[in-house]
Amino acid sequence: MQSPYITAIDTTNIQQVIEMSMQTPVLIHFWASMSQESVELLTPLNQLVNEYQGAFHLATLDCEKEQAIAGQFGVQALPTLALFVNGQPVDGMGGPQPIEAIKQMLAKHLPSQDELALKEALTLMTSGEHAKALTVMQSLDAELQQKGEVKLAMTECLIETQQIEHAKALLDTVPMQFHDNHYKGLQAKLELFEQAANSPELQALEQQQQATPDDLALCIELAAQYHQVNRSEDALELLWQVLVKDLGAHDGEIKKSFMDIMSALGQESSVAKAYRRKLYSILY
Repeated sequence: MQSPYITAIDTTNIQQVIEMSMQTPVLIHFWASMSQESVELLTPLNQLVNEYQGAFHLATLDCEKEQAIAGQFGVQALPTLALFVNGQPVDGMGGPQPIEAIKQMLAKHLPSQDELALKEALTLMTSGEHAKALTVMQSLDAELQQKGEVKLAMTECLIETQQIEHAKALLDTVPMQFHDNHYKGLQAKLELFEQAANSPELQALEQQQQATPDDLALCIELAAQYHQVNRSEDALELLWQVLVKDLGAHDGEIKKSFMDIMSALGQESSVAKAYRRKLYSILY
């Protein structure tokens, strides 16, 4: 299947390809079958453009078939690479080149891999896939994670994945200049969660559970209430303290409640991952 990021140039589309660079940088690869080096470069270039997932477009020109076009560009050596941005050539290379040298040339004009990953994360957020978006952002370079807009996006993901304490801690580190409407909206959400998480009814249930810690039904009920008000980490910790004492003796409702909460959090939740590792450590 032809990649959507690759176009073979001919007389019918050359102008369209150049105009495409007004929106997305276009790398033109001039090649011919008589030049083995230019033919060998086709495969790594195809892999590179797919790796960048649309950050640039690859256009290939067969100089044997399209000699007139190659002449218009003044191609004198094969392979030749020309990078177009906003309809104009901004960089290029002539002669055989290692793929790393081509990457270095592109890096001067294209977003970094981390910036592309951040763009992907923001797209995931608009699709409601906050857990996946959070995983992507947590893999970004530490310096990029310190940017105010990234912290706000990560805070939103933490709230949506019910990691409220972590969200509060991260929001507190957002620089003052980013205290905009987005920041205020996230702050308001956290305040609502706090109110629900510390209701008089919940406090009364906590007191009952502390008074009768061996009451497993009460433990399960409190964990369910924690989870309902987005205190899933507290819920899992409460159930874990019972499970870790004797897994075999509590291999029924306690374990089921524990597994149900982790399942509800999803595979991408860092809280669920942490407690899943704990469980596996005592099972295996």
